[in-house]
Amino acid sequence: MALLLKGFPVAKAITQQLLPRVEQLAAKGITPTLAILRVGEKEDDISYEKGALKRCSQVGIAVKQLHLPQDVEQQTLLDAIGQLNRDDTVHGVLILRPLPSHLNDAAVCGALSPQKDVDGITPYSMAGIFTGSSVGYPPCTPQGCIEILEHYQIPISGKRAVVLGRSLVVGKPASMLLLQKNATVTICHTRTQNLPAVCREADILLAAAGQPQMVTEEFLRPGQILLDVGIHPLPDGSICGDVCFAAAEPVVQAITPVPGGTGAVTTAVLAKHVVEAAEKFSEKKEK
Repeated sequence: MALLLKGFPVAKAITQQLLPRVEQLAAKGITPTLAILRVGEKEDDISYEKGALKRCSQVGIAVKQLHLPQDVEQQTLLDAIGQLNRDDTVHGVLILRPLPSHLNDAAVCGALSPQKDVDGITPYSMAGIFTGSSVGYPPCTPQGCIEILEHYQIPISGKRAVVLGRSLVVGKPASMLLLQKNATVTICHTRTQNLPAVCREADILLAAAGQPQMVTEEFLRPGQILLDVGIHPLPDGSICGDVCFAAAEPVVQAITPVPGGTGAVTTAVLAKHVVEAAEKFSEKKEK
């Protein structure tokens, strides 16, 4: 039976570590503040926004919510982002994506100040991940995967890590974060030849392919650490990940459940990034 890498204890530990830092900022007259920018009324966006609000309230982070209609014009959205960039009371901005198809996603991401980009969507943040600089922040989900491994004291350095997925949201940044921790990283995807065999070579397998229950027993071997970042609704109303949990759990050494795994850590990492952004603002203000 595999060890369940539950996200709740990780998120709780991150939250507790943030509390004294928020108190220190408050002593300087600074309240860490997150702005959430949502376009439309997508159920997934609303659900994530609620989770972010709950997490921020636990830490002491203030939240400003900006809701724009589904048919908002591009320039109106860019103007709203510009106002948030100039607002010194806002330290981090979360733009809920994907955006409606009539909007230029690249232009929207590029318009956000990298100093306030707490979910790693700007080109500067991506460059920071690849170069190891401190401009911007990595996306919260792949950073959450690292937090889980470190919380459960799972060695990363020297291990063979295979990332199944190559998106800018999870796959590519997760690969770079693992590389920074001295893992030997392979990025693979749905067109990789002999994909199951490549995945079986992994000590740490991070499944971010975006396909429900794609990873079955043929992808796995005993002793592996399996991180599943997929979230997919099933017809019966339940949720599954990219991994077939019933097939994987008897085989691998440890696995993140879905739900209750990596997703539970994401909002805690978001809060951590907001606090870090507020601390950087405080340091700049003092100078």
